[in-house]
Amino acid sequence: MTAYTALTAAGYRAQVRDAATLFFTFAFPLVFLVLFGLIFSGQELEETGRPYISYIAPGVMAWGVGNAAVFGIAFTLMQWRRDDLLRLIRLTPVRLHTVLAARYGLALVVGLAQAVVFTSVALLPAFGMELHPRWPMAVPVLLLGITAFLCIGVIIGTYADTPESVAAIANFLMVPMAFVSGSFLPLDMMPTWLQALSRALPLRYLNDAVAASLVGRGDWGDIVAGCGVLVAFSLVLGSVALKTFRWSNRT
Repeated sequence: MTAYTALTAAGYRAQVRDAATLFFTFAFPLVFLVLFGLIFSGQELEETGRPYISYIAPGVMAWGVGNAAVFGIAFTLMQWRRDDLLRLIRLTPVRLHTVLAARYGLALVVGLAQAVVFTSVALLPAFGMELHPRWPMAVPVLLLGITAFLCIGVIIGTYADTPESVAAIANFLMVPMAFVSGSFLPLDMMPTWLQALSRALPLRYLNDAVAASLVGRGDWGDIVAGCGVLVAFSLVLGSVALKTFRWSNRT
């Protein structure tokens, strides 16, 4: 068994054995989709004439996938560093890119599984979402989004030393970002200054690109622009993550 396989298997077992992790990965974000979907069922946004589900489903799904990527790797790195597992791994021939690649592969699988669950629920008659013909483009968009938010999680997991600090920092970033980026409410309903602020956040571009792919709320330009910005965020945040990574709390 290679180091990559062993680390991936260990991460998988830790994830599926923890009921709380499974709940907050799949059920918790789905609650928002069901709640908002039922509240605004059959209603349309006056400004655009589009049904609310075309805003709610892609936005909540994008936030849920990004949220899982951040929390998943942040908690793991914090725990492994606190328990000195990372320091022990460093004493072996295993390199940092192998450790991160194992978590990355797991995050991709989890994110795509989330997307399938979210889409399946949104397509139920009670919610009435309709897929656009270019819906397959949502897959590469989500992969890029997971990459960008995974980098954020690595940075948080490097600096946070306790589970409480991981939760505090991650929620401080992800919850306001969800509202400002239009995951829970359409950006058209927000003040102009908040819409401008959202352009500095990666979730805004993930939302736009997923919506353009999944339900046709946008065009190919939104998909290309979203992918390009997510790549830029990944490169910048990934560089910061690698530069600041700590193997042990002792250093």
